[in-house]
Amino acid sequence: QVQLVESGGGLVQAGDSLSLSCAASGRTFSRSAMGWFRQAPGKEREFIAAMKWSDARYADSVKGRFTISRENAKNTVNLQMNSLKPEDTAVYYCAATPEGLLRRVPFSENEYVDWGQGTQVTVSS
Repeated sequence: QVQLVESGGGLVQAGDSLSLSCAASGRTFSRSAMGWFRQAPGKEREFIAAMKWSDARYADSVKGRFTISRENAKNTVNLQMNSLKPEDTAVYYCAATPEGLLRRVPFSENEYVDWGQGTQVTVSS
């Protein structure tokens, strides 16, 4: 059974940093893109960042503030979030695409087949 389990969410103040981690199991992920999406109340889920091999892709809203990394040996993907803003408040989801040989990092959630349950990040002003 494939599982993605997020951890590290919480309540922080604007300007603070927070690190999220996602542990994946149940299949191999070395040739999958793994990434993060978020959904704020009343809004659609949006792409934040993803990574495949050494290629990373970020949403414009987090570029320069968030950093994604992977530890393939541990099947984990991390998201370091700096300079947090109230508008970063959302439920953050980890996701993975099927394995493939193409060197691309998709941003569409339709291409991600495995999802975690989400972790809440709240940034107070």
